Amino acid sequence: MNQRDEVGDFLRTRRDRITPEQAGLFGGGRRRVPGLRREEVALMAGVSVEYYARMERGDLRGVSMEVLDGLAQALRLDEAETDHLNALAESAGPQAPRRRKKAEQPFRPSLQRFIDAAAMPVWVRDRRMDYVAGNAMGRRLYAPLLEDPASRGNTARFTFLSPAAQVFFPDWEQSASGIVASLRTYAGQNPRDKGLTDLIGELVTRSDDFRHRWAAHDVRHHRSGVKRIHHPEVGDLELVYEAMDLPANPEWFMFGYTAEPGTPSEDRLKLLGSLAADSPTTEHEERT
Repeated sequence: MNQRDEVGDFLRTRRDRITPEQAGLFGGGRRRVPGLRREEVALMAGVSVEYYARMERGDLRGVSMEVLDGLAQALRLDEAETDHLNALAESAGPQAPRRRKKAEQPFRPSLQRFIDAAAMPVWVRDRRMDYVAGNAMGRRLYAPLLEDPASRGNTARFTFLSPAAQVFFPDWEQSASGIVASLRTYAGQNPRDKGLTDLIGELVTRSDDFRHRWAAHDVRHHRSGVKRIHHPEVGDLELVYEAMDLPANPEWFMFGYTAEPGTPSEDRLKLLGSLAADSPTTEHEERT
């Protein structure tokens, strides 16, 4: 990805989505395109039109935190978008951020024991959406993804390249948009991750759905939410997930899934646990 294009496109898409009325601006005559004018954003951000135009051309070198904060307020950026803007500015600095070290060490046995002890589906993936590890329930829950030969254990490939994804994820549109926004966030944090940029390039080339969403420049923090799954063995599940960082492995994220008490999803999740217990293949056995 070209970093200057990334910055310029992100700022333009944020500017275009805000109407003058939303920004508290009234009048100003007819507009050929929706959204705010550059001079209006510059005024609200407290910078000159020339300075803002330079930023929208993709040049964030030397931009102060105060200016970035003012720009975030003017464009009404949420937390994820503000963090993304700051990450883009950091990458544009005189000293580019050091490349994140990909976690290459073996999955620690103690962490695997912790995951296996959880009475819920748990699995770990990395920033590239690749499966790293899971407990028996987690593997059983995501078996259609993990067993899909074209996906190779990658959530993004499964979502956009496998026809089975739209059956497995009833809220496919929402899931697809969330995955693209997460990948955009990760790419902004680490633009020199070749594996990540290769994945994005592959999906842009092979999937129109991905390409259209990628052009929107949306970003998000993937922390918690509701996931609806149509599981081939137990039926429809509505699960609440929580995402957790793993400080010892900053490239990895752990997800745990629960069902609301007293719901059909809770009963079906218990059935999934029974099926997983009947197939006690351990993660260690799968890795060897």
